[in-house]
Amino acid sequence: MIRFDSRVVVVTGAGGGIGLEIARGVLDLGGAVVGIDRKPRPEALTGDRAIYLQGDLRSEGVAAQAVAEAEGRFGRLDGLANAAGVLWFERDRSFAEIDWRVWDEVIAINLTAAAAMARACVPAMKRAGGGAMVHLSTIQALRGDDRPQDAYQAAKAGLIALSKSIAIQFGGAGIRSNTVLPGPTHTPMQARWDADPARKSATARHVPLGRVGRAQDIANACLFLLSDAAGWITGTELIVDGGLTARP
Repeated sequence: MIRFDSRVVVVTGAGGGIGLEIARGVLDLGGAVVGIDRKPRPEALTGDRAIYLQGDLRSEGVAAQAVAEAEGRFGRLDGLANAAGVLWFERDRSFAEIDWRVWDEVIAINLTAAAAMARACVPAMKRAGGGAMVHLSTIQALRGDDRPQDAYQAAKAGLIALSKSIAIQFGGAGIRSNTVLPGPTHTPMQARWDADPARKSATARHVPLGRVGRAQDIANACLFLLSDAAGWITGTELIVDGGLTARP
């Protein structure tokens, strides 16, 4: 059984979607959470085992503040879930035509902020005797797209490489690092499906398991990788896509 008793996990993007489900899961399984998001604090993240920071991860000092809050309130830091990110369908497009200011912003949010958060967490995890990180990438990092969001895909591919590097550099300190690669998942990022159920149904028909993912599907994989049940798993990727990438 997965438990997080006496464990403390920082979760970015905790204001909704997959990040919120990860944070709720840690709390439900006995742990404590430091959640970060630009959105207001969700009602689910209240109580004496939950800290919530409303801020922008691109802002200098937010990552350090999260670590300080974790150690100051709970005395340790054991995990990091890098779940914050953006997917801008209209502005993020082919590299051949994208506005480079949009490119830089997407990379900053989806990759650089995740790297900064991981860097802030490493010393605290060392003080705790080890820890685990999980970073949210995407199956789109593994393939091209005829309707590309190139900045998003490049950032998420970079996150896979970064995670592997973290695993190699800090494995000796007992720090594990893995990525989860979701397939099409109904979260606030895919709010367009709310207004166009036919598009969602069309996507689901391509998935061997016959439906799009739910935030909880992805959160479950992240919770596993953060837990001791995955204690000998590091430097790898877990695809959670209902079998989509297995299609010929």
